[in-house]
Amino acid sequence: MSAEKPAEVDVDAASLEQLRDILVNKSGDSSLALRFRALFNLKCIGEEFKQNREKANTAVEYIAEAFADDSELLKHEVAYVLGQSKNLHSAPHLREVLANDKQQCMVRHEAAEALGALIDTESLPLLEEYFKNDPLIEIRQTCELAIAKINYETSEEFKQENLEKSAYSSVDPAPPLSIDQDYKIEKLQNILNDQDKPLFERYRAMFRLRDISTDEACLALASGFADPSALFKHEIAYVFGQICNPVTVPSLIKVLQDKSEAGMVRHEAAEALGAIATDEVLPVLKSFLEDEDEVVRDSAVVALDMYEYENSNEMEYATIA
Repeated sequence: MSAEKPAEVDVDAASLEQLRDILVNKSGDSSLALRFRALFNLKCIGEEFKQNREKANTAVEYIAEAFADDSELLKHEVAYVLGQSKNLHSAPHLREVLANDKQQCMVRHEAAEALGALIDTESLPLLEEYFKNDPLIEIRQTCELAIAKINYETSEEFKQENLEKSAYSSVDPAPPLSIDQDYKIEKLQNILNDQDKPLFERYRAMFRLRDISTDEACLALASGFADPSALFKHEIAYVFGQICNPVTVPSLIKVLQDKSEAGMVRHEAAEALGAIATDEVLPVLKSFLEDEDEVVRDSAVVALDMYEYENSNEMEYATIA
């Protein structure tokens, strides 16, 4: 008679140490979906640094241990979570990842973006260095955005600008364009796709369209999938996962099915489809469980877990990047 498999730990009732053990897969048999849930539970603790700094910083340390993992998707999510935590104790770990050229591009990109999300002014020299000198355009563009965000959010302009309160809780790479100007959808779409404008301004148009989130705004955002930048396209897919408007499903499926697209774009499309969770999404996601790109395969696993959550009576699934 075979031994019974140990009962799976309830992540919502787990201790800090149990969450760390699940995240780093200490047992060797924790599913990727379970590890993601442990990660977001640790994130919730890590962002409570005003209430209990020691416990929050311990959570950050445990999260950062996962940067030693082999999974590109998991490490990228770890960097995202550290940025979203608003806890500056995360910054040294993120700087180390950005500076490590042995880490995958998607992971380093997310680390740079997270430094911007933290408004970590001490990271500006490092971000400048990699903006000017990194051989990968995705890293250069991410550093460009992070520098612009830090400079903007520490400026007088930021204090005076009239920004609409977003319905989304994420810390974004750029704020939406000011509501002082009554932009029409067509104008925002033109800014979004204007290659001659600074990337930061184009991202601001992107997030203004996200916050409008009508069918017309979503279709305007979908036009951004024609952009040459993988970084730009992956952000479009990300905001579609936030909006969860079914009108975006055809464009996301098209991106996911395009094998010529970068893994970072296809991965984000898969996870957005998991968040939208319409009936047509399920067979599409299942068909990518054996994709040749590991980050796409892993994203399909996580997206299917999200799909199950969205179609259950359980609490809302954590927003992922």
